[in-house]
Amino acid sequence: MRKNYFLSVIGVLLCLPLFAQNPVKTYQDSVESLAKAANEAYDSYDYNVSQEYFLELIKLASTRDDNYNLHRGYNGLGVTYEVLEDTLRARVNYEKSLDYARASNNDTLLWYAYNNLGNILSSDKRTVQKGLQYYEEAIEIASQMTQPEEALTPVINIAWTHLENHNYDRALPYLQRAWTLSKEEENRKLQSNLLTLFGMYHSGKDEFIQSRDHFEQGIDIAESDTLLVEASFAYKEFAKMLFKSGDFEEAYAALETHQNNREKIFQKEKNHQREAVYGKFETEVLKKDLALAQREQEYKDEVIAKTRQMSVWMVVSLVIMFMFLILLYRNNRIRKKLIRELRDKNDELVEAKEEAERLSLLKTRFFSTVSHELRTPLYGVVGLTSLLLEDNENEKQREDLKSLKFSADYLLALINDVLQMNKMESNLVHLEKINFNIEEQLIGIVKSFETTRNQNYNIIELEVDPNIPKNLIGDSMRFSQIVMNLVGNAVKFTENGKVWIKAKRMECDSEDCLIYFEVGDTGPGIPKDKQKEIFEEFSQLKSNNYNYQGTGLGLPIVKKLLNLFDSEVKLQSEEGKGSVFTFKISFPIGKEILTPTTVAAPEAETGNSGIKKALIVDDNRINQVITRRILEQKDFQCKVASSGAEAIDILKLEEMDLVLMDVNMPGMSGMEATKRIREFNPTVPIIALTAVEVGEMREEILSAGMNDIINKPYNIPQFFDTILKNLLQPVA
Repeated sequence: MRKNYFLSVIGVLLCLPLFAQNPVKTYQDSVESLAKAANEAYDSYDYNVSQEYFLELIKLASTRDDNYNLHRGYNGLGVTYEVLEDTLRARVNYEKSLDYARASNNDTLLWYAYNNLGNILSSDKRTVQKGLQYYEEAIEIASQMTQPEEALTPVINIAWTHLENHNYDRALPYLQRAWTLSKEEENRKLQSNLLTLFGMYHSGKDEFIQSRDHFEQGIDIAESDTLLVEASFAYKEFAKMLFKSGDFEEAYAALETHQNNREKIFQKEKNHQREAVYGKFETEVLKKDLALAQREQEYKDEVIAKTRQMSVWMVVSLVIMFMFLILLYRNNRIRKKLIRELRDKNDELVEAKEEAERLSLLKTRFFSTVSHELRTPLYGVVGLTSLLLEDNENEKQREDLKSLKFSADYLLALINDVLQMNKMESNLVHLEKINFNIEEQLIGIVKSFETTRNQNYNIIELEVDPNIPKNLIGDSMRFSQIVMNLVGNAVKFTENGKVWIKAKRMECDSEDCLIYFEVGDTGPGIPKDKQKEIFEEFSQLKSNNYNYQGTGLGLPIVKKLLNLFDSEVKLQSEEGKGSVFTFKISFPIGKEILTPTTVAAPEAETGNSGIKKALIVDDNRINQVITRRILEQKDFQCKVASSGAEAIDILKLEEMDLVLMDVNMPGMSGMEATKRIREFNPTVPIIALTAVEVGEMREEILSAGMNDIINKPYNIPQFFDTILKNLLQPVA
């Protein structure tokens, strides 16, 4: 059963008495008669007849460009198609209804149209957010009217949508508001369905006693008033709750009652069609009997002949009836055949869906492999280039090395953007919940753009509200990606100007804090006609800054990541005056974060005046050289193992302060090696080195016994921060 259909019906019924007086009384009487007939057919479940009347209403209203009645007609068609579960035709007619509602400048019609479109869109997972927006617009319009209780319908619809998407806490405020508004109306259908929705809410919260009580109240109202549609809906959801609570036999009985009610609804429509056919036949028979009686009265001398004629007519009638029965039988066979074909098509669709999911999984695995295979050689390029830049004093070569590093960084950014977009399209990105500090996060982002800022002679200003809690819970990495993409665009497209970042506290309570973020620049700005285009994938605007090249994925990534935070980015820009991007995110408030400075460093157990010993485990010789040289610059004493087995042998003979373990190695993987090391050495810090996306393997890596993760290619300051954090952790 489609959700929210009874609330759409309310829209149809309420439209009827609102029609204004037309100067031509004949036209007015005609449209009112058609609307009344359509409504009566709908109430008696005769949907085909109802649709015929609505089509006649549209045809008549079109002759006078009557926007009000055109809205009525298309809205009524949309409601009947929605009840018959034909969502495509329902949506088309509702959209036409909305167009005529806007043209009529009638707020009542407008909120009905928004509400009905919300019903259709919210029933589809792909358009549920758009449906919720239509509901909110309907509430806003209805709340400003002389009778604010008109907002009841979209309020219930929003609650229903959240319940279907298992957002029970979001649904509750709307249910309570709907219950308050419903007390002002005596509508048994509405009461039955509201009680059913409360039952769904308590079922979702595993409050089965309260859920059963609400379901039984809703069912009592529906059955006492012979409300087949409402009873069917209540029994269906009641069965789901009983199954969830373990009452399987009672759940089966409730589901069977739901199916019986469904059959009664559609059987009524079939009976109406059959009665119409028989009615026509009986009328014809009566006419012929009357003609026969008149002839008998006029021609008494031809009684025998007329009797024979009557017999012939009876035979003809029987033949016609017999042919009609054959036609019914044939139609029934065709119907069964169509049902079988539909079932076969559904099976094919399921197979196609499974195949699409399999191909999507293969694509994801392919991108994961590509990620590793591309990042591994890039690690060598970036690492060696960074080391050569530090050691080389030849200015000409330093410039060449800078160009090489820029190209490698650009290639890495390209790979990261494409892989990130693929993950989001495959719904593989999920937000983590960890403690972090907003101010420290933003300061780190500003520092990371120091080189780019200097190249374009820009100033970066950071303004953080001191009232923002120091510790928040959220995905700091995804948050950093959002800000870095926005700041990166601002810095790269702005020359001799200013870039600013602002974070302001808006609303905070004991559990959550809503924060407003702003990233702006004094750059060239974005034309009005291009402001939507820049959020599309691989889309870029022409710029005078030819030193910058990019994939055009930065802003689409920002938009998709903010969707994960239940937020959206807004843009204000004017050509020649710069651009400002804003968004809001609500973070739970966390506990105090223990930083490495708050933990006492363990005493050096080596006899080398505090020199730490590190074991580098990597099967790639270039990676070994780079990692070793980076560590030796910080006075680490390094040892190298080319496999997991070799690392185990070294650690059994020699104590190490730190192990850097490559995850993907031939033979014994880094995770398998770590598990074996933990059997005899549970304390040595083991940090994973991987070129694969961290999010894809984080749980598997940490569960193997590793302490932390460093992604290749390294960000050298972050590389040493991770090592220092693990070296300073107290020994268990």
